[in-house]
Amino acid sequence: MDKHLIIRYLAICLAGVALISAVLFLIFRGKNSVQDVTVIEEKTEENTQAEQEGDLFQYGISIGDYAVEEGTVRNGEYFSTLLSRLGVPSDRAYNLTQCCRGVFDLKKIRVGNEYHAFFTREEEPELKYLIYDIDRMEYVKFTLADTLKAEIQKREVRTEINHAKVTINSSLWVDVKNAGAPVLLALKLADIYAWTIDFFGLQKGDSFEAVYETIYCEDELLSVEKVTYASFTHAGKSYDVYYYQTEKESNTYWNEKGESMRKAFLKAPLSFTRISSGFGRRVHPVTRKVHQHNGVDNAAPKGTPVMSIGDGTVVFAGRKGNEGNMVKIKHNSVYTTAYLHLSKFAKGIKAGARVAQGQVIGYVGSTGRSTGPHLDFRVWKNGTPVNPLKLSSPPAVPISKEQMPDFELAKAEALAQRNHLLAEETVFNILENLRY
Repeated sequence: MDKHLIIRYLAICLAGVALISAVLFLIFRGKNSVQDVTVIEEKTEENTQAEQEGDLFQYGISIGDYAVEEGTVRNGEYFSTLLSRLGVPSDRAYNLTQCCRGVFDLKKIRVGNEYHAFFTREEEPELKYLIYDIDRMEYVKFTLADTLKAEIQKREVRTEINHAKVTINSSLWVDVKNAGAPVLLALKLADIYAWTIDFFGLQKGDSFEAVYETIYCEDELLSVEKVTYASFTHAGKSYDVYYYQTEKESNTYWNEKGESMRKAFLKAPLSFTRISSGFGRRVHPVTRKVHQHNGVDNAAPKGTPVMSIGDGTVVFAGRKGNEGNMVKIKHNSVYTTAYLHLSKFAKGIKAGARVAQGQVIGYVGSTGRSTGPHLDFRVWKNGTPVNPLKLSSPPAVPISKEQMPDFELAKAEALAQRNHLLAEETVFNILENLRY
């Protein structure tokens, strides 16, 4: 049989698989599901009308009729002085500020935020519209035409479901980027697997697959909102994760058995750093003598946030000899942790303060006896120093028996969605190969 006929036959078969998986996906679609593409904010009525008339428009304004000036709010500039700089008479500027009452607080105008000014194309240009960007999703539209008006509008926001398969060759961050996936996905995965995988110890050949939801605003990526399914293979072992929101639990990520991915302790107090010195006897870099090192050194730039690996109470926060600035936390009757050589403490961190898991307690520094910026992280179990890298802790409360059927449905939906996206990618790749 001709090679191209075989490939076409395979493409048709795979297309059928994609269709079946899509049907299954729709069958399993339940209350936790999202569409592949969801437009959150519809186009404004003005934009729709302009589009139908064939005009170029922006912010509901036919831009062919105006000259546009773009800039940012300057230091010491208020709304009134901005209007003055744009040539608006003081009485008209005052009347416009009155229109803002109950719509937008002009005291919230921020230095550095962008504006877009629309002027008439006349010998003496006159400002007719002013757009002030509140953030990447919202803006204020000031109208200075026949009627003065101020209104807050939202940009078009859409949600997309994407699929990524990445093999680790250098680092999670770099390899995610090289695979064409958003680097925010790396941060999301590091957060989800923080209690299971040591991201300091990722090995070449480790890999992951993820189905994730992204939020875009006018083609600009805002966030990776959630990961509906992921499978991370590390050191030859795979860890599957499913998104499922319960009514009582704030936790949303579970393994295939319905056990929480959140454990009593984080795997590490820092993100994306490297271990510069391990637990045990070593030659001290300052004294050049052999000492017992009861912690693990994590090399990181000065100012890197340091997190508490679990809930607990601060029993010490201050300067202590060779340890420099140190925070010591008692988590329960068994475990205590310490964070040494900090450059400074986070706000509110003092003896007696309660801290939550993942809360920033200080920042990497080089205080005390230290040769450079790093965190010396220590753990005690029943008063005896233990190797933080070998610390294990029990999982949090699993999904209840009453919620398991709903969780199994969410799992089936997530897998159907994954298979649907995977089949689509396979068909696309085959069709691409047929072009060459």
